[in-house]
Amino acid sequence: MGATRIAVVVASTGRPEELGRWKEHILRQTLQPTRFVFTVVKPSDLPHSISMPPCAEVVYCNPGLPVQRNAALELLLDSTDVIAFFDDDYVPSAYCLQGIEDFFRRHPAVVAVNGLLLADGINTAGIPYEEAISLVDAHDKNGRPDARVICSLDGLYGCNMVYRSAAIGAERFDENLPLYAWQEDIDFAARVGRQGALALTTAFAGVHQGVKAARLAGVRLGYSQIVNPVYLMRKGTLSVKAGIQLIARNLVMNHARAFKPEPWIDRRGRCKGNWIGLLDLLIGRDHPKRILSIRQ
Repeated sequence: MGATRIAVVVASTGRPEELGRWKEHILRQTLQPTRFVFTVVKPSDLPHSISMPPCAEVVYCNPGLPVQRNAALELLLDSTDVIAFFDDDYVPSAYCLQGIEDFFRRHPAVVAVNGLLLADGINTAGIPYEEAISLVDAHDKNGRPDARVICSLDGLYGCNMVYRSAAIGAERFDENLPLYAWQEDIDFAARVGRQGALALTTAFAGVHQGVKAARLAGVRLGYSQIVNPVYLMRKGTLSVKAGIQLIARNLVMNHARAFKPEPWIDRRGRCKGNWIGLLDLLIGRDHPKRILSIRQ
């Protein structure tokens, strides 16, 4: 069996500082990727000065996480065995790609995985880069971990999801979920997961900083919190039970904290978006793409 051809994809818009750190992330890897792709919308999405690794490529396309990830798939599917999608603010262990290769060799029935998150700043003000690096360095002092399955999953978390290229086949990220495309990771994983198991593994690890810059504005995200789960329930990639729980949890959280919100979250905007979404459901005009016409 030949060497596993691993591609790394980082889709990004409006966060050149985070993209600039990926040169170091890649060079630190104990196993180098076969291909390394940035998918961005415009030149200003890239750092002002960047000396990228020899394997790095830049693809320009229309905005939207599914559109940008699909552009990478069209480029990579026929020339790779494994494709790793990482958020621009994900900080990987130095053993990340070597662990991914080891895992997919050992577990042929698994088609896609998440790795361990040493920390996740998505529900906080975010994790500073220096702290993220310290956490990863401390983890790496223990050496490369075993490529074990911790548990099976129904969907994957998009900040660090890795797929067998052969299992993806004709599946693509749903471009009806625009911009930040809330829940697009769950939808795509559910469809690819029809080809085999989804799992959480010890094989690789990292920190998700949860950087807040360039994220979806409150009103639009609030709308997506209602409409996107309904859209996925209709598609059959999200169970009715899970979808209702997801909607209810966000409704309750947004309204409970609207009068004393976290400084980094626009709770009132999310509440407004929630109610626009509920009204659209009642009158039958709900669609994920409606966020494109909603004023902030």
